[in-house]
Amino acid sequence: MPALAADPTIRRQVMSAAREVLAADADAPVAAIADRAGVSRATFYRHFGSRRSLLHSVQLEPRPDARSRILAAARDMLVTTSLDELSMEELAAAAGVSRGTLYRLVPGKTPLLVALIEVYSPFDAIRRIIEDHPQDPPAVVLPLIGRAVVGVAGERLGLMRAVFHEVTARSGPGMEGMGPLFAQTLGLLAQYMDRQMAAGTIRPMHPIVALQAVVGPIFFHLMTRSVLEPVVELPDPEAAVDALVLSALEGLRP
Repeated sequence: MPALAADPTIRRQVMSAAREVLAADADAPVAAIADRAGVSRATFYRHFGSRRSLLHSVQLEPRPDARSRILAAARDMLVTTSLDELSMEELAAAAGVSRGTLYRLVPGKTPLLVALIEVYSPFDAIRRIIEDHPQDPPAVVLPLIGRAVVGVAGERLGLMRAVFHEVTARSGPGMEGMGPLFAQTLGLLAQYMDRQMAAGTIRPMHPIVALQAVVGPIFFHLMTRSVLEPVVELPDPEAAVDALVLSALEGLRP
C-alpha cells in the first residue's frame, strides 16, 4: 500500500482529542490521546513527531470561538439525543453562549446539522481526495478514502451515527441538511468509479454498489468496535480499515 503523507484532517482530529484528554489529565500519555483520536501511535508520531510538539501545537491554537463551542457541544449532545429532541436552549448553555448568539450563528437545526457535517464529517476530505487524484487507480485512492472515514471514529462516529439515523428516518432537518452534501460527495465518487470501470481497473457494476463494497464494511466495523472491544482484541482502527480496503480491492478487481 502506498505511503501516506501527513493529513491535515488527522492533525486537527488529534489536536481536538488532545484538548479533551489533557483537560481531564494533564499528564496523559500519547497512547491515550491517540486512542481518543482513533489513530495508531505510528500515525500520531508521523504527524507530530513527539508529545512535546503536539503540546506546542495545541498551545498555539486560540481559544475556540463561539461557533466552534456551539458545534462541539452539539456534536456531543447528538451522540445521546436525536436532532428533533435536541434543545437549542440546552445547547446554548452547554456552549456557554446566549440564545441570541446561538441563533445568530446557527439560526435553526438545519443550518446546525449542515455546519456539523462540514466540520466533523469526512465528506470534505473525500472530495479533496477525488479532486487531487482524479485519474489515480483504486489502489491509491481507496486507501486514502478509508483513512478519511477512520477520522469519524470515536466521538465523531457517534455524531455520524446520529446523522445517519436522521437521514434514514427521513427527518426534515436531516434530509434538508445532509442531502446536498451527501449527493455531491456520492456524485464525485460515482464518477470516479465510472472512470475506473472504463479504464478496466474495476469490474463493471453499478457505481453506488461499488462504493458500498468499500465504505459499507468500514462503517460497519467502526460502528461495532465499541461493542466488540470488551470481548475480543481488535487491531487499531487504521490497521482494520487498511485490511478492509485491501479486501474490497480484491473484490472489485476485474
